Amino acid sequence: MIIKTTIKKMLLAATVLGLNIPFANSQSKEVTIDINYAKTYQTISNFGASDAWSCQFVGNWPDDKRNKIADLLFSRDNNTDGSPKGIGLSLWRFNIGAGSTQQGNESGIKDEWRRAESFLNNDGSYNWQNQAGQVWFLKAAKQRGVKQFLGFNNSPPVQFTINGKAYANSGKVNIAPDKYDAYATFLAKVIKGIEQVSKVKFDYVSPINEPQWDWSDGGQEGAPYNNTEIAGVIKAINKEFANNKIGSKVLVGEAGSINYLFTKGDKAGKGYQINDFFKPGSVNYLGDLPSVAKTIAAHSYFTTSPMASAIKARTALADSVATIKGLDFWQSEYCILGDNAGEIDGNKRDLGINAALYLASVIHTDLTVANASAWQWWTAISAYDYKDGLIYIDKNKTDGNFYTSKMLWAMGNYSRFVNPGAVRVDAEVASSAEGKSLLVSAFKSGKSLTVIVINSGTNDVTAALHLNNAKVQLTTSYLTSETDELKAVKIIGDKTVIPARSIVTLTGIIK
Repeated sequence: MIIKTTIKKMLLAATVLGLNIPFANSQSKEVTIDINYAKTYQTISNFGASDAWSCQFVGNWPDDKRNKIADLLFSRDNNTDGSPKGIGLSLWRFNIGAGSTQQGNESGIKDEWRRAESFLNNDGSYNWQNQAGQVWFLKAAKQRGVKQFLGFNNSPPVQFTINGKAYANSGKVNIAPDKYDAYATFLAKVIKGIEQVSKVKFDYVSPINEPQWDWSDGGQEGAPYNNTEIAGVIKAINKEFANNKIGSKVLVGEAGSINYLFTKGDKAGKGYQINDFFKPGSVNYLGDLPSVAKTIAAHSYFTTSPMASAIKARTALADSVATIKGLDFWQSEYCILGDNAGEIDGNKRDLGINAALYLASVIHTDLTVANASAWQWWTAISAYDYKDGLIYIDKNKTDGNFYTSKMLWAMGNYSRFVNPGAVRVDAEVASSAEGKSLLVSAFKSGKSLTVIVINSGTNDVTAALHLNNAKVQLTTSYLTSETDELKAVKIIGDKTVIPARSIVTLTGIIK
């Protein structure tokens, strides 16, 4: 009785302090994971992250360091022990700058790490040697096997904005309709120029980012729009791309929160974006434009906690997307912001497992409830004391140290093993008290099966897979925990231990 009481106290302390206390397998509870291989959901497009804002500097760091960072983000090779060398992102987001860097202090953006260079000169010419650090990362991604690339804008170039700045005044749109064509021409030229200097072709272009926010504080480049203004810009880009035979698809939405996709929201004329842009007959209908991707994108900010409300919102989102035939949903930007209903605070770096487990739960919910076909992190490399980076660096423009986080490896459980073209299949934990701490998702690609299990609890759990009308031969598990980073372990038999407070990816062959 004394031993049991001691264990209970240890578990309570672990829960409060966020500690990983390993237990012998004799303490492990067993659950069954039921996988219905025949019941399928969305096809995965990609997992990605962006180069804002640090890559403009880190891309010019010494070769050894920038290559090691690129390996962590993009490599699909393995170390000698079988563990992944990197997380194998399948999409890289390139920040097409508006030119606040060239304006310097006159830009009104105090933090130079939040400014961005532009390829466009004031005389209308282009300098393809600009954004050199970011272009280095484009090349590094391509060299390591990344096949999808997206260029995104936080603001139109300052030469086209109403106030001549890369941020707005009083939340009002910062580009006039008579500049839409110039903006479209700029994007077409950038796509061709980037391909010329880097051999990278943008598969997607996202010209508008979080249009619901005011972007008037000068904290970074940013631009507000209502839906009608967005439609005007997109139509001008579609026309320009058609005229110049630009094959890049335009990504629509990038809403600041998923609620703006299917509700009116709190900003007049900025909500109901699914119907406004993709329901035939809508005034702002864009679904029939050849250059527009049949995809609506939004960011998961402010909607991830508590879990019950996160599920409710994502269920409504999935239902709304399903009303438009052939429409996909991309979760195209996220990092841990705010206090999240008291569950986790975005302030302060957390290189450990606490933030990683929270991140994994967000990815899981976006994939399994919202049916996201793509999931993209915000800034891959951060210089800030905030939960916004996969890799952290010293805030030094020419050199410095870098630090990996467990969030990097948590995302790697998905990005490294769930490849573009994989199909999500039904996966559930058989009802039991032991299984309540687990979140499970499964994906098939041909005869390959990937199962990702998140154990946020303080007990180890032994999992056995059960497939309807099929058998699976598990081969390797990959463990991310307080002490491990996608550690590869060969699986013997049909059961595996999911340690407390960990994320485990199981790989196998369906027979």
